[in-house]
Amino acid sequence: MRANHASASLVFLAAVWLALLAPASALAHCDGMDGPVVKAAQKALETGNVNLALIWIQKSDEAEIRKAFERTLAVRKLGAAAREMADLYFFETLVRVHRAGEGAPYTGLKPAGRDLGPAIPAADKAIAGGSAAALVELLTHNIRRGVETRFKHVMAAKKFAPNDVEAGRAYVKAYVEFIHYVEGLHQAGAGPAHGHAAEQHEH
Repeated sequence: MRANHASASLVFLAAVWLALLAPASALAHCDGMDGPVVKAAQKALETGNVNLALIWIQKSDEAEIRKAFERTLAVRKLGAAAREMADLYFFETLVRVHRAGEGAPYTGLKPAGRDLGPAIPAADKAIAGGSAAALVELLTHNIRRGVETRFKHVMAAKKFAPNDVEAGRAYVKAYVEFIHYVEGLHQAGAGPAHGHAAEQHEH
């Protein structure tokens, strides 16, 4: 019973950490040339099935994407150079509309191979492999390290002389940072998911 409780706690902590990372990192992931949105666009063009791209945008934006898709298919027939330009146009359109649906600005397609840190690749690998074990281990390790590091800092700073105002202020700074960090973890775990994960289909 105790083992099950510990396992559940680790999964919860991992979910909290992933929620904290999601707003910035996930958005950075979906505008890359090797990101899931462009991959969906490539697959849609290869198969002629626009539905593979439509899942990444809001229903209200379907008409725009369908129109862009048809234009792209038509231009692709004009030759290799035209095909390359048409594909890029469709990638940019799909990513731009996807970002707009999240309330995020479009800043252009990002090159493939960017360093996205360990969490996003681990999350993608978990989905591809059907197991979140390695992902949970990674995230819980980071959470535990983050809490313990800040806690040790607070406890060390707490040992200040009553008349040492500067040392006292250093303690308060460490205390506030620790409390905000813990509060952020709690709110992320207790609140709804953020970013396109909540609005679309949990990237």
